[in-house]
Amino acid sequence: MTDTDTTPTGERKRGSGVKMVYDVLRDEILDLVLPPGSAIDEVQLAERFGMSRTPIREALVRLAGEGLIDTLPNRSTMVSNIDFLNMHTYFDALVLMYRATTQLAAKYHRPEDLEIIRERQAEFTAAVEAQDALAMIASNAALHLAIAEAGRNSYFTGLFKRLLDEGRRILRLYYQSYDDRLPRRFVEEHDEMIAAIAARDLDLSERLAREHAEQIVRQVQKLLVREERLDISL
Repeated sequence: MTDTDTTPTGERKRGSGVKMVYDVLRDEILDLVLPPGSAIDEVQLAERFGMSRTPIREALVRLAGEGLIDTLPNRSTMVSNIDFLNMHTYFDALVLMYRATTQLAAKYHRPEDLEIIRERQAEFTAAVEAQDALAMIASNAALHLAIAEAGRNSYFTGLFKRLLDEGRRILRLYYQSYDDRLPRRFVEEHDEMIAAIAARDLDLSERLAREHAEQIVRQVQKLLVREERLDISL
């Protein structure tokens, strides 16, 4: 078994196996295929991926660095639990990043940024129409990251990406609670934000982003935690 992929010459690229294992496990954790608290067994993973345990360990180290898995004192490994007790701090950071990145996008975006943002919005709209919760969560994150990148602050973009990734597990739980069709109003709210960004209306962009984020938070809180007011000044 090896941690590499085959090249046209029959050799393998070192490290590509680590990335593959990392990508697969990360998606499975974020999409709740591997639920919080579930055990991670290196031997079983090595057999599953047809690799030695070395690349498996390297992938798990990366996942641990992102807070997605925990190593317990007895050396066993498990998918990290969602910290519901401190969820209000996560929500505060998330709303702030929605507001800041959308406002910066309105100020600094270029024409090519709008093209990418509108492409991501089309993907999100298609996911809603298909009632595909996993695609909706992924395309929503891609859209807001495209908006963040248009704001040209790599620190905000990096933080926002981590927050959106962490939120995939929360949103997956939320969408599982739907008994009816997934809401189309998110598409309309995105359209309004994109129009405000295109018009370079900083105040409107920030306000729409805040309203959009806070109403999502309120709905998630109804399912998960008690409601708390978010009051952060830019």
